[in-house]
Amino acid sequence: MTNEQRKILVTSALPYANGPIHLGHLLEYIQTDIWVRFQKLRGNTCTYVCADDAHGTPIMLKAQQMGITPEEMINQVQLEHTADFKEFHIEFDNYHSTHSPENQTLSEDIYNKLNQAGHIKTRTISQLFDPEKNMFLPDRFVKGSCPKCGSEDQNGDNCDNCGATYSPTDLVSPKSVISGAEPVLKDSEHYFFDLPEFQNMLKDWTVSGSLQEEMSNKLNEWFEQGLQQWDISRDAPYFGFKIPGTEDKYFYVWLDAPIGYMGSFKNLCDKRDDLDFDSYWNKDSDAEVYHFIGKDIIYFHSLFWPAMLEGAGYRKPTSVYAHGYVTVNGAKMSKSRGTFIKARTYLDHLNPEYLRYYYAAKLNNRIDDLDLNLEDFAQRVNSDLVGKVINIASRTAGFISKRFNATLSTHVSNQDLLDEFVAAEQNIAALYEGREFGKAMREIMALADKANQYIAEEAPWQLAKNEDTLERAHQVCSMGIHLFRVLITYLKPVLPELTAKVEQFLNVELKWADIGNTLVGHEIQSFKALMQRIDMAKVEAMVDASKDNLVAAVPAKDQEQKKAEEATSESAIEPIADTISFDEFAKIDLRIARIVKAEHVEKAEKLLRLELDIGTETRQVFAGIKSAYAPEELEGKLTVMVANLAPRKMRFGESQGMVLAAGPGGKDIWVLSPDDGAQPGMRVM
Repeated sequence: MTNEQRKILVTSALPYANGPIHLGHLLEYIQTDIWVRFQKLRGNTCTYVCADDAHGTPIMLKAQQMGITPEEMINQVQLEHTADFKEFHIEFDNYHSTHSPENQTLSEDIYNKLNQAGHIKTRTISQLFDPEKNMFLPDRFVKGSCPKCGSEDQNGDNCDNCGATYSPTDLVSPKSVISGAEPVLKDSEHYFFDLPEFQNMLKDWTVSGSLQEEMSNKLNEWFEQGLQQWDISRDAPYFGFKIPGTEDKYFYVWLDAPIGYMGSFKNLCDKRDDLDFDSYWNKDSDAEVYHFIGKDIIYFHSLFWPAMLEGAGYRKPTSVYAHGYVTVNGAKMSKSRGTFIKARTYLDHLNPEYLRYYYAAKLNNRIDDLDLNLEDFAQRVNSDLVGKVINIASRTAGFISKRFNATLSTHVSNQDLLDEFVAAEQNIAALYEGREFGKAMREIMALADKANQYIAEEAPWQLAKNEDTLERAHQVCSMGIHLFRVLITYLKPVLPELTAKVEQFLNVELKWADIGNTLVGHEIQSFKALMQRIDMAKVEAMVDASKDNLVAAVPAKDQEQKKAEEATSESAIEPIADTISFDEFAKIDLRIARIVKAEHVEKAEKLLRLELDIGTETRQVFAGIKSAYAPEELEGKLTVMVANLAPRKMRFGESQGMVLAAGPGGKDIWVLSPDDGAQPGMRVM
C-alpha cells in the first residue's frame, strides 16, 4: 500500500462565466474531484486548479443586456459557481478566472514566443458582419442551414445533426442571432496560429498513450483532412485581452482559455511557498499534468493546446481524459421535461453525495455518455449506500454502545474475511487510478454484501440474548465495524461528507495507508444516522422545480382532484423506507393466504381486486399487479400477505392488507408464492 510520491497537477475544463452550473457540468467536476481525492489519500502531491472562462462575445452581450459591465457580471457568476462547487464537495486547491493578470501575462508571453518563432501568420479574410449591430459575428452568433446535410438552425461552426465542421461563411441562408438581420461579408485582417507546422509532432503525440483510443481515432480523421491554420484573433468590440501590438484585435477566447489552467496555477504558486510554477511547466518537468474535459472540446485540447505549448517551449500534458455527455432518463436534458437541472435546484432538494455516488457508480475510462435515470438513481443509492454499507454499522454499533461500553472487542472473530477486505485494496486502487470508478464501486458493494451476509449468519441480536454467547456477539459486532471501516476508507474519495461523519463515529481519521490496521479494543462514539434514503417525492419536486413555467391547461382544482385520485387508486413503486429495528420488524404478521377470487377493477390501470382466505377469515386486498397477471392466473394460488396492516380506504373500496410481490415492474412482477405444503393462515415468521 505504499508508493513513491508523485507530483500531479490536475485541471477540469473551465465553466463559461455566463450561466449557472448544471448536472451535465457536474459530471466532469465530480469525476475529477474523486480522482484528485484518491491521489491525495494515497499520499501523492496532487494539486487541483480551475477557473471561470470569462471572455468572449456572449459575455459582453449578456452584460450589456443586464446593464452592467462584463467584470461585474463575471464576478457575480464566479460567486455562484464557487458556492455550487463547494456544496458538491468539489475541492479545488485554487479557483481563479481567465480575466486575471496572471492569465494576461502568460497569454501574451505564449503569443510573443509563437510570433517570434514564426508560428503566427496574418491575412485578410471575409467575415459575416451584422449591419444593424455594426459588429463582426462570432461563429455561435450566426445560424443557418448546414452546408453538408442541409439541417436547419445550425450553429456557425459545426452541425449538431451530422457533426460537420465548417466556416460561418459556408452556412446556407445565414442569420444573425443578435439582431435577426441577414449578415453581409466584410474584410478584416486576422491573426492565425500555423497549426499545420506541428502536424508531425501532433501525430506522434496523439498516439503516444496520452489520449484515450477513441480520441486518437477521432483525431486521425482531422489529420486525413489536413490541419488548417487556426484563427486566434477577434475584432472589436470584444471582451478579452488585446493582442500585443494591435489597437482593435483581441485574443479569441479559446486561445487564453486553456492558458487559464496555467494562470490559475501561477496564482496559487504565488500564494504558496511549496509550489514552483516552472517545475511543473518546463520541458524537463518530472511532474504529471492531467486535463479532464468533455468530448465536445477534444479538438482544442488535443491539437491546438499541445501545439501552442510545444511552440512556446512549455511541456505538454501527460494525458487528456475526455468523458461523454449526461442524459436524463435516456434523453437530452430538457427544460420542458424538467430534466435540465441546475446544481442549485438539485441542492435545494437532495444530498449532493447521492449524485457523487451515482456518477461514480456509472463512470468508466471511456468517452461513453452517462444516463442519469432518476428512478435507478434513487434505487441504487438507497440499496448500495443505505441498504448495504451503512446498514453494516447500523446493525452492529448499537450493541457495542449499549452492551459493551462503546469499546470494540480485542479479538478479531474472522481474520480471513477481514484479510479479504484488506487485500482488495490493490485492485480498488488500480481501478481508481484508471478512472474505472464504476468497477471500483461494484467491488466495494460486493464486499459490503459479504459483510452483511456474515452479520446475518452470525445473528448477534440472538447471541446477545444469552450470557454464554454474549462475548461472541461482541466479537461479531466489532468485526462488522472493522469491515465497515475498510469499506468507508475505500469510499472516501467519493463520499467525503459521509466519511467525516464516520471518522467522528469511529474516533479515527481514515487513511488509505491504515487500511490494514485493525481497531481492536478501540472506543467508538454513539452511532447516529449517517444518511437518509432518497425520497422519490423529493426527486419529483426537483424535476417540477426545473420545468419551464408553462400555463397549466387543467384548472388547479381539477389538478388537485386528479392527483388525489391517482394517489389513492394506483400502486406505485415507493422508495425503501428508513431502517427499522429487528423488534419493529418482528411486529409484521406475515400469513399464508389463498387467492379465492381475483378480478379487474373498473377504471384502474394497475389494480386487481383479490379475495384472500387466511384461514379464519376472508380479506379484500387491492394489488398493483395487473400488468403481470390476468385474474384467472391467480385464483386458487397461495401467496404471502401482511395480515396486520391497517385497512386503507381507496376509491374502489377498503384494502385490508398487502400482498407481497417483487420485481422491476411491468410484466416482471412476481407474487411471492409459498411451498405447496403451506396452508392458509400459517405464519411465515
